[in-house]
Amino acid sequence: MKSHTPVVVLSISIALLLASCAPAPQETADIHSPEHATESSVSESIWAGLPVVSRGEKRAGYELIEGVKVFKLTAKPVRWEILPGVVMNAFGYNGQVPGPEIRVQEGDRVRIIIKNELPVPTTIHWHGVHVPNSEDGVPEVTQPAIKPGETYTYEFIANPPGTHSYHTHGPESAEQLDKGLYGAFIIEPKNPGPYDTGYDREYTLTLDEWTKTGGHSHHIDDYVYFTINGKAFPATEPLIVKQGERIKLRWANMGQQDHPMHIHGHAFTVTHRDGFPLAAPFVADTLNIAPGEHYDLELVANNPGTWVYHCHNLHHVGNDGKEMGGLVLVVNYE
Repeated sequence: MKSHTPVVVLSISIALLLASCAPAPQETADIHSPEHATESSVSESIWAGLPVVSRGEKRAGYELIEGVKVFKLTAKPVRWEILPGVVMNAFGYNGQVPGPEIRVQEGDRVRIIIKNELPVPTTIHWHGVHVPNSEDGVPEVTQPAIKPGETYTYEFIANPPGTHSYHTHGPESAEQLDKGLYGAFIIEPKNPGPYDTGYDREYTLTLDEWTKTGGHSHHIDDYVYFTINGKAFPATEPLIVKQGERIKLRWANMGQQDHPMHIHGHAFTVTHRDGFPLAAPFVADTLNIAPGEHYDLELVANNPGTWVYHCHNLHHVGNDGKEMGGLVLVVNYE
């Protein structure tokens, strides 16, 4: 029995692009320049003196205790670098954005212990995972909010299989999500289908948008930086492939805007939506990914070269309005 007593997760060197796309180095993006003031329920002083963090662990480790996979997460402030010279006053799980990927098998019993080192209450929601109601992470509906300094334990059976996420559900959920409290939650199937196995490589890719400070705003134009796995181009990691390889791409959108992602020189097969296999997979070269959506794609590397894969809302391929940046990946053949 679990207790609810509140004591409460692709490197390419393009020197010319780095020089032309990255802003001049600065400790933190200018907090006074947005036309609309961004909103925050916390003081900027909580980030004072924290080191700048630019990388984190790819996957969360766990302990196996009496047959239960036990993961530990800590929600805390982090000064997160989205590209050289641009640092956001963010919140992160285990000190990174996104949090480390949690990966388990269908049917695993999972226990996740979350410590809240934020200055505000929080919870975690398991987006796409069919947990018992008591584990759903909605404050004052399914549980009390986890207060600063408290620790809380979630426990459930991992189901259904597929690409899912974990993320804050508040209180102040929009602001906390905007600040980076999310990560991938992958459940591998017991009985894999034809689009679940046989891949040479796999990439998990999470989309997001940022204001100049990492704050929250009700005005869409205040979001001027756009990231994949917490990085804006040219700091995004490339998709490394070899001729003839079969690649699995897992996309998640944890932002608040649609992103039509278009690949050059290739097409892909859309195989799953929100973790569920499609009855009729389809071929495309552009796929719109709405907030909260998850897609699995199969990409066959059949056209050697160096290609871009980018959002076709071209406002999203800039860094504070300067192209090329934002939601751009490079597909790089070895």
